[in-house]
Amino acid sequence: MAAPWDYDQNPARYRLGMRVTSDSVDPTVTPLYARIWEIMPERAGLVVADVGSADGPLAAARPREQPARVVGIDRSAVLLARHPHPAVRADAVALPLADSSVSAVVAVNMLYHLTDPLAAIREARRVLEPDGVFVAATVSRHDSPELAAVWRPAPSTFDAEDAAALASRVFERVDAEWWDAPLVTLRDHAAVRDYLIARWLPPEQASAAAVAIATPLTLTKRGVLLRCSH
Repeated sequence: MAAPWDYDQNPARYRLGMRVTSDSVDPTVTPLYARIWEIMPERAGLVVADVGSADGPLAAARPREQPARVVGIDRSAVLLARHPHPAVRADAVALPLADSSVSAVVAVNMLYHLTDPLAAIREARRVLEPDGVFVAATVSRHDSPELAAVWRPAPSTFDAEDAAALASRVFERVDAEWWDAPLVTLRDHAAVRDYLIARWLPPEQASAAAVAIATPLTLTKRGVLLRCSH
């Protein structure tokens, strides 16, 4: 089933999740958005469509030496309002872009919100230049096993376990880069609470669960980064 979507109604939940992850991630590991820039096509005039861009973490992570243009695309008007220009409110299955018009399409932790992620992947292929790339990231249904007693990821329409197979129905080449390592350390009960709230646990339930968990707590993060091309 598709994951819940509440970004217009409760943007604070999304921003809380981004903050707690940023504060808790292993500083020796390349952050996800920085890694995405490392696997972008090497060319002048790079145009990147960031689908599900929210308020622009991909644009913020762009290296100074990379002159790429990032087009933010999201259906949340609330989050998109903070994205640097250009930013367009639109749906992932109906991108307001011409055929073969962008160098890359990026979809980070958003395809699982869709009932039919294949429709969005096909739409990404439509707007890509012939030598463009589609980059997608998603989490495993076995993510953060240390919290299994109080929270488990619900199976979604685009889990890491199925992502490559789905993408290969649209793209000829799909390269998968997995992560499965102790990457996040929640240092106190407040961090555990915030981590759980960001994963849709009600605040009272998250607080009650957090105080019963010994901290600091290191979480095994599991997921996959795909780089797809024609």
